[in-house]
Amino acid sequence: MVFMGDRATLLETGRFVQRHARNAADEIIEAAAVRAVDAAVDTTAETDAENETETEARHRRAAERGDVASMSALGALLLRRGDLDGAEPYLRGATAEGDRAAANNLGVLLHQRGYADEAAGWWRVAAVAGSAPAAHALGRHHRERGDEPAAEYWLRQAAEQGHALGAYALADLLEHRSDVGAERWLRAAAEQGHREAAYRLALALERRATETTRGPHETGTRLRVPGAGAIAPSGAAATGTAVPPQPGGEPAGAAAEAEQWFRQAAARGHRRAAFHLGAILEHRGELKEAGRWYLSSAKEGEAKAACALAFLLRDAGDEESAAVWWLRAAQDGDGNAANALGALHAARGEQQTAERWYRAAMDAGDVNGAYNLGLLCAAQDRIPQAEQWYRRAAYAGHREAANALAVLLLQAGDANGAEPWFSKAAEAGSVDAAFNLGILHAGRDDDRTALVWYERAAAAGHTEAALQVGIAALRDGDEQTAERHLRCAAGGGSAEAAFRLASVLDARRPEPGPAVLGAPREEKSECEEWYERAAQQGHRRAQVRVGMLAAGRGDLAEADRWYREAAEAGSRNGAFNLGLLLAREGSEREAALWWTRAARAGHGRAALRLALLAARRGELTEGRRWCDRAVELGPAEVAERAARLSDALHQELTA
Repeated sequence: MVFMGDRATLLETGRFVQRHARNAADEIIEAAAVRAVDAAVDTTAETDAENETETEARHRRAAERGDVASMSALGALLLRRGDLDGAEPYLRGATAEGDRAAANNLGVLLHQRGYADEAAGWWRVAAVAGSAPAAHALGRHHRERGDEPAAEYWLRQAAEQGHALGAYALADLLEHRSDVGAERWLRAAAEQGHREAAYRLALALERRATETTRGPHETGTRLRVPGAGAIAPSGAAATGTAVPPQPGGEPAGAAAEAEQWFRQAAARGHRRAAFHLGAILEHRGELKEAGRWYLSSAKEGEAKAACALAFLLRDAGDEESAAVWWLRAAQDGDGNAANALGALHAARGEQQTAERWYRAAMDAGDVNGAYNLGLLCAAQDRIPQAEQWYRRAAYAGHREAANALAVLLLQAGDANGAEPWFSKAAEAGSVDAAFNLGILHAGRDDDRTALVWYERAAAAGHTEAALQVGIAALRDGDEQTAERHLRCAAGGGSAEAAFRLASVLDARRPEPGPAVLGAPREEKSECEEWYERAAQQGHRRAQVRVGMLAAGRGDLAEADRWYREAAEAGSRNGAFNLGLLLAREGSEREAALWWTRAARAGHGRAALRLALLAARRGELTEGRRWCDRAVELGPAEVAERAARLSDALHQELTA
């Protein structure tokens, strides 16, 4: 055993301290921060001036003269060196003279020899004499044997004397029993520099702040690293770290204190505390400092920190460095990093390498690995394999995998097999699955059930679901509800929702008055702005309507642009209106070309215009042909006018 710490201290704890620590390496280092209270002789200054051999010789001479303090110090020195045989007589001699530090260290020696009960006897002697480290050791001894009342008694004795390890061990015991007094002793140990206590105190405060804000049954959300074609989250989100609420009220006070303790533990080299601190800073937007703490934690072997650091580097544009840290984290067993590497290689077209990393993620226990394997296989049209991986992830509780599996089954015509998976995914919180259930029920003409699912998805921010709810509300005459949902969908980027919202607002506009010569040009209304937003996304009906509103304002160039864009995209109304605009400007030949396109696409008015144009040119047969087409296409008033014109042309031809 290697003992670390102030060379003035006597050895107050044994191997069992390490054995019961949550992290053995951390516990050894923590012990170094605690100054023993039982040192018979403070030799710090001496060891700075003398070498160990001289110190040992000086104590040995004094011990041979019967000096109890030197006997105790020499025994501790030899024990630290691992010379148990040499240390034992000096420690027994000092103990016989009533030196409590020697009694404690004799217990350490006996414990190392495997005589736990005899060691406990000497620890009891020292503890009764007031040795806090011996009380701590005795308490840990009793806890190891399952005697919690005795353990609590002795650990409390140590803690109340200001012994940091005793306070921490007492807190651990109380926390195991869900005793609210645990936090007090965690705080006491943390205030004395115990970094694991500081870390656990910070976790408790963070948990309290989070539960106060979210409710006791909610936890931090773990976001997946997506597979092929998807974008991976970064930092805390990617690693599943719950970030406490930020300042504002009591939860914020607990969150701020948690950050303070994370910072103290991290400053003392606690790698998990450094990771948590980095997550808090990243959430707050302090990316440079977050990266510094992630790097510190990653260098100490914290795989989650290496993964989070990689996401920060990726987001900063340094993909190569990100890959290095993802690789390091993945090799240390971090499934999230393995998924990120899989996504990276998939984006580069390196499908086999991507698959290997997704499998590594799955082997690391990350269910996203199976889901991403499903995505990869689906992208390669390996549908049976995709179904296999989706099913594996879905059975493990992956909601998006359940939704993807249901989509595959639905595409294969198995609607009955798809529905339970859609339901399972939707109940687990998948917004896409809720929307898909709406589509499924709408396909069965079960509009009421479909609307329930659409409303659920819309409430979670699903754009297309909000559009469907808006359409249903319009159908039912509830214009206010319709407008609210259409605004949500349009704001989310739905061109159809923007068009329908514009139509609702357009219907409320007062009829335009007669044009006044010299009047200023009318400003764009809100409805025109929504029409324009839909038009910019390629919505042809919106493009035609924007053109009409522009023409109404006298902006013929703008009208021409939108009519032409709609017409070239296949809109027959756009082609017809463009023809009207061109004819008005004297470009009758080009107008005829657009009317011809519109008429061939089924536009009756365009056919009538072509008939009139042919009649004016004296092309009576051509005119009658277009009249017949207009009668066929309608609407009624167009058909009636076309029929009269056809009769007139017939009479002219037969005169």
